[in-house]
Amino acid sequence: MRTALTELVGVRYPIVQTGMGWVSGPRLVTATARAGALGILASATMTPDQLRSAVREVRSRTDAPFGVNLRADAGDARERVRIIVEEGVRVASFALAPSKELIAELKDAGVVVVPSVGARRHAEKVAAWGADAVIVQGGEGGGHTGNVATTVLLPQVVDAVDIPVIAAGGFHDGRGLVAALAYGAAGVAMGTRFLLTSDSTVPDAVKARYLAATVKDITLTRAVDGLPHRMLRTEMVAELEGAGRVRSLSRAVRRASGFRRISGLSWPGMVRDGLALRHGKELTWSQVLLAANTPMLLKASMVDGRTDVGIMASGQVAALIEDLPSVGALVARIMAEAERTLAALGTESSRPDAWGHHVGPAPDDRVAISARPALEDKPDAPSLPGA
Repeated sequence: MRTALTELVGVRYPIVQTGMGWVSGPRLVTATARAGALGILASATMTPDQLRSAVREVRSRTDAPFGVNLRADAGDARERVRIIVEEGVRVASFALAPSKELIAELKDAGVVVVPSVGARRHAEKVAAWGADAVIVQGGEGGGHTGNVATTVLLPQVVDAVDIPVIAAGGFHDGRGLVAALAYGAAGVAMGTRFLLTSDSTVPDAVKARYLAATVKDITLTRAVDGLPHRMLRTEMVAELEGAGRVRSLSRAVRRASGFRRISGLSWPGMVRDGLALRHGKELTWSQVLLAANTPMLLKASMVDGRTDVGIMASGQVAALIEDLPSVGALVARIMAEAERTLAALGTESSRPDAWGHHVGPAPDDRVAISARPALEDKPDAPSLPGA
């Protein structure tokens, strides 16, 4: 399947595995690249040396393109950019919009720049700055997310920019891929679906917790770091939501100290990152400090397997996932289902639709679909809740 995304980055299929901290390591990225999709290493939870080592590990296992996800506001962002350029990484993705200068630096080196955004105005900004494509995450997505649904946000962005748009938030199968393409996207990006594969290094106990989740078990909370964060509803989340400010801050300080040792950041470096995080947002200093919770709480679950003391970022789509296929099997299944869906739509386009209107090829070989009457105009229309 060829789209603007596959042409831009050189992969076979328009599917992106997102950069998830503690999850998107060399094993998962390698499996994704081998399957023909775009795998992305998550570098925020790595030291620069670990990032370089991870890139080389993936490169030693596959010749397929892959990418690295960066925090544009990190104090050592330029050092990580230098590693990406020196190691010949094909794609740089960003959780926060990179500066115009950083985009130019990467593009000059031949790196494809793909920021992630949650609003149309942010997409317009990075497109004007020279970004090659953009990942648009709707509110269904896991981790830090917005409050606008993918079905509303995606068409807004597609209509606003002239670069490839990759849809994220709520995707897990071939039907979703076809839906995204119908909206005008060039592909889909998925996090939770790739986390729940046999190639993911997330401990089995944590995967089991995801597989058991229903829609009601996935919540949106500000208790972790003051920002909207979608995750599984667990005892730890309930405890954080009920904890007082002093207790929360004392825990945050301890976890910040732990993350500093793991990440290699200095205290001044962490302060700089905190200042960058606070810039442009209505965050108190307490919330900035609480942001130190996230890396260590994620590590507790995603690395240590502690479902009791960790947090588990999750898209709402986790409620629809019931198995743990290999990445190769998953990508093949998505593409086969997408082809079947497209074929079925093509067949149905030559038959009368459910309302009795004929839908067939137009004289100029385009598909013409008759407008359907409003529900209230039909005497036998089903009643709708609230009508």
